[in-house]
Amino acid sequence: MNRLRITEIFFSLQGESRTVGFPTVFIRLTGCPLRCHYCDTEYAFTGGEYQQIEDIIQTANQYKTPFITVTGGEPLAQPNCLILLEKLCDMGKQVSLETSGALDVSKVDLRVVKVMDLKTPKSGEMMRNLWDNIAYLNPKDQIKFVICGRQDYDWARMKMDEHQLANKCEILFSPSHGEVDGAELAGWILQDQLPVRMQLQLHKILWGDKKGV
Repeated sequence: MNRLRITEIFFSLQGESRTVGFPTVFIRLTGCPLRCHYCDTEYAFTGGEYQQIEDIIQTANQYKTPFITVTGGEPLAQPNCLILLEKLCDMGKQVSLETSGALDVSKVDLRVVKVMDLKTPKSGEMMRNLWDNIAYLNPKDQIKFVICGRQDYDWARMKMDEHQLANKCEILFSPSHGEVDGAELAGWILQDQLPVRMQLQLHKILWGDKKGV
């Protein structure tokens, strides 16, 4: 059956990535095999309700925006996520996928913008990184490092060099909320002249830690 377990579908401003600030429909899938210590969507690990893909699309279409983000949890933990992504692209939507980097992205529709994490040492899930995924990234995709401290920053910088990541796609550095001061991370980036985009979570600045934003 073409269905997915959904935690929530909501309309908000994109808080991160290249389309930050644009009104966006978020489709949050339930379930995640990772347990990053800084996760701010633990409520999406369990629960949710199964919905037919056509019903999900109908809900998303109620909002007048071309931007749709499929997120989680970890969306790719549900195989039918690939079907949803393809159908959204077929409708002409500008679709992004927020994924942990621990699951195979090779079958994701090429029209989708993949925003893929690489888990740092302090995330607690560094060993889950699927490094083969890097080969399937396109110039329009983005790699995100959530930085929890100087150790994470130095590790991310090393991995950028090792895999020549800046030549593959855009790189995002985001301070872990409550762990790293944004100005401090900005200072490190400027000192080392890294070719990365520093980002803060706009939705948390506007509304704090709560669901549906």
